[in-house]
Amino acid sequence: MREHILVIEDDPSILQLLRRGLAYEGYSVDTAASGPEGLLKARERAADLVVLDWMLPGLDGLEVCRRLRSGGAVPIIMLTAKDAVADRVEGLDAGADDYLVKPFDLEELLARVRALLRRAKPEEGPELVSFSDLRLDTGTHQAFRGSREIGLTAKEYELLELFLRHPRQVLTRDQIYDRVWGYDFGGESNIIEVYVRYLRQKTEAAGELRLIHTVRGVGYVMREES
Repeated sequence: MREHILVIEDDPSILQLLRRGLAYEGYSVDTAASGPEGLLKARERAADLVVLDWMLPGLDGLEVCRRLRSGGAVPIIMLTAKDAVADRVEGLDAGADDYLVKPFDLEELLARVRALLRRAKPEEGPELVSFSDLRLDTGTHQAFRGSREIGLTAKEYELLELFLRHPRQVLTRDQIYDRVWGYDFGGESNIIEVYVRYLRQKTEAAGELRLIHTVRGVGYVMREES
């Protein structure tokens, strides 16, 4: 099931930007343009995360944050033009989990949304993820191609798990950077190519067909040859 995000923001242009950006990332999105409307929407349908503006008509963001927090542990990202340390402290003390000053970069907000949602998820038990004859045991961190075991480093494991959890889906370089190395990764520009090459060498070591393919100018996809 898709995660549901509630955006409470009275600026129409920012509201539209967030609605489109979050929906494009695959989230279910609901919106409200005032404090009271936001609380009503939150009661009507529980959100997995709330993006909340500080300056709202009817009821300001701090009070909305306090009321949301009193009703549960939903993650909250506060948006505001206030950038003084005292203001950030006030927002966090009201119950916000994160704080972003306007104007903000949409990619940074999306990365923070993903980080908060990951932290909010309950720990899942070990499972077996697979595609074609390639499989990964998330409990033991063992990988197999058919009956052949594949030894992986920690980063190779993370990258392979990402591909296996999104088969036939083209993953952009930015998505891979964010989910494997972290959105603020500042390393070498060819790090993804290097690790994809490592994975190909290991998963094709016995002459198996290639499963990780390059989508030129975009990123990579795990699929069988057509």
